[in-house]
Amino acid sequence: MDTILSGIQPTGNLHFGRYFGAIQNWMQLQETYDCLYCVVDYHAMTMPFVPGKLRENSWELVYNLLAVGIKPENLFIQSLVPEHTELGWILNCFASYGQLTRMTQFKDKSSQSEEQAEGFVSVGLYTYPVLQAADILIYKATKVPVGKDQEQHLELTRNIAQRFNNEIGKEFFALPEALYTEIPKVMSTADPLRKMSASQGEKHNIDLFADSDRIRKQIRSAVTDTGEAVEGVMSPGVENLFSLLRAAGQTAAYDSLLLDYQAGALKYADLKYTVAEGLVAISEPIRERKAAIAADKKAVKNQIKASAAAIRTRAQETVREVKELVGLANVKF
Repeated sequence: MDTILSGIQPTGNLHFGRYFGAIQNWMQLQETYDCLYCVVDYHAMTMPFVPGKLRENSWELVYNLLAVGIKPENLFIQSLVPEHTELGWILNCFASYGQLTRMTQFKDKSSQSEEQAEGFVSVGLYTYPVLQAADILIYKATKVPVGKDQEQHLELTRNIAQRFNNEIGKEFFALPEALYTEIPKVMSTADPLRKMSASQGEKHNIDLFADSDRIRKQIRSAVTDTGEAVEGVMSPGVENLFSLLRAAGQTAAYDSLLLDYQAGALKYADLKYTVAEGLVAISEPIRERKAAIAADKKAVKNQIKASAAAIRTRAQETVREVKELVGLANVKF
């Protein structure tokens, strides 16, 4: 069975953009594959962060992922498996300076970091793609769900794995393949030219755990037409609302309203109402499960610590094998 590894940073809230763009796909994949889902708190340190909030945010994201439907045995927090950083250091020595210099996300995020931390850019922001490679290779993952913005990082992982294999003269690491699935591109309802994002502020994302009235209000205020209308071309705002409707699984309503649009008879109020109710139908049962989880957080933490301990044995075995192959002093666990 193929092994899948995917991670999510404990930054920002879990909004519908992240839900439709990644988490919904995770739930489906775990029914077919050996899946490992990681709250990557080490990666969250690469950008300016509040130390006292990092642990709190990590556990809050765990609760949210469980409420959504991620199986606890598949879920862990990265820092509970410190072997990630040990393998990350070893793999740093199999990655080239030139490869990391070409990472486009570093160029984008370093400018953000400079603005947020008065000119400070951490070395971790530069080298975290190698840690990301370690996250994948430590479990010998064969498939990685990726979007277009992560293709370059996966290619780096493949390059590092291939160089390691060449240096030791053995095909130790499998070269992980991208797993492309149909992922909706969810834009901000306040500015449909921007991707839905927590970093842009509250109006630019719809919290999956918001109360139903707030979700309805945000959709009612969604931008529809922007700029000068072009005949025969759906405006970005209307297109985004239809995208949300389809992502929410409202196929019949989507088809019916699309016919209205094509006939020139669509009422935006009807479209917004239907989208809002589709999102509320997803949110309400998730919020109910979250309330049950919040009632006994200690038991949930113990459950995730147990799953992390079981997952860690897999990581420890890989690190033991890697240290043996490269000639480092080793310890048997």
